[in-house]
Amino acid sequence: MSDRFALIGARIFDGADWHDDAALLVKDGLVEAILPAGAIPSGVPRVETGGGLVVPGFVDIQVNGGGGVMLNDHPDVASIETICRAHAPFGTTALLPTLITDTPAITAAAIAAGAEAARKKAPGFLGLHLEGPHLSVVRKGAHDPALIRPMTDADQAALIAARRDLPVLLTTIAPESVEPARVTALAEAGIVVSLGHSDTGYATATAFAEAGASVVTHLFNAMSQIGNREPGLAGAAVDTGKFYAGIIADGIHVHPGTMTLALNAKKGPGKILLVTDAMATIGTDMTSFTLNGRTIYRKDGSLRLADGTLAGADLDMISAIRFVHRVVGLDLDEALRMASLYPAEAIGQAHRLGRFANGTAADIVGLSESLDVKDVWIGGEKVFAA
Repeated sequence: MSDRFALIGARIFDGADWHDDAALLVKDGLVEAILPAGAIPSGVPRVETGGGLVVPGFVDIQVNGGGGVMLNDHPDVASIETICRAHAPFGTTALLPTLITDTPAITAAAIAAGAEAARKKAPGFLGLHLEGPHLSVVRKGAHDPALIRPMTDADQAALIAARRDLPVLLTTIAPESVEPARVTALAEAGIVVSLGHSDTGYATATAFAEAGASVVTHLFNAMSQIGNREPGLAGAAVDTGKFYAGIIADGIHVHPGTMTLALNAKKGPGKILLVTDAMATIGTDMTSFTLNGRTIYRKDGSLRLADGTLAGADLDMISAIRFVHRVVGLDLDEALRMASLYPAEAIGQAHRLGRFANGTAADIVGLSESLDVKDVWIGGEKVFAA
């Protein structure tokens, strides 16, 4: 394909508004403009979409695996590339491969692999999400309690060093295991700090926001809940306006009614955004896999340990969009923003991801009217066609 082309024939959503009878002009891997269809410069190749919708690529900040691979089991560049490829057919054009609580050696290997993937400019690779090990055992979820531990000076220094080699580094921590001063140091080094797997209260969560935490990991799951006298971390995420909050929209992790309450109550500027929390199963027909030596079973749309504990999600991003649009009842515009613009904002990447404007990445998803993924481009290169 030419380094410059125009996508035509679909309604175009730029992240804020819809454009009819328009063309998306792409040049050298970037969006150049949205033009009236009749104003395409002469000589520019036209790519007919065959109708439907053209929308910004989806951004997923919590992806544990895909294509049969878990980052924990294979913390290498090949696995990162496999995970990114596995999610592209579902519209995800930028993601953070996520390492669930593991040993220092596995964590170091994942960081080194992420740095190499960044140097290689692996398509779809955005950076890393280190979910743990500095969490609360009380709210461990599927994390191995034997590997959960407080943050040390060495851990803090390793995270700050890792950030220098990664485009984006997000880490989920619990106030029970990390002092506020460490959060401030991490945030000042450019690390996105998220609160999760925590039994902390509202006041402490708010104090950690003041210290530099800006995201909450999988809202309502593995955290203190909203009570009549103690709003908990869930309440702080919704009420304070200081946090972006990821949510797993599969109808299993969070009830649609609870999701509606949170969306109606959420104060800004932080928004609720979609995450998949996807595991190795995405893009495969596998029925089980292992994490930290424990078997996780795939059944009835969920992933669970033998004792029934939810262990990540069997979810892709377009399915999450369809769920919040069709079941929760959100306007399609907002559902798309929850999968693209808001996660990009949460990690400081909205200048280049999650929307179409001059100079943003040509990460593009073509959808049918029924919201099936038809085509996907990353950096102007087509990586999927249905």
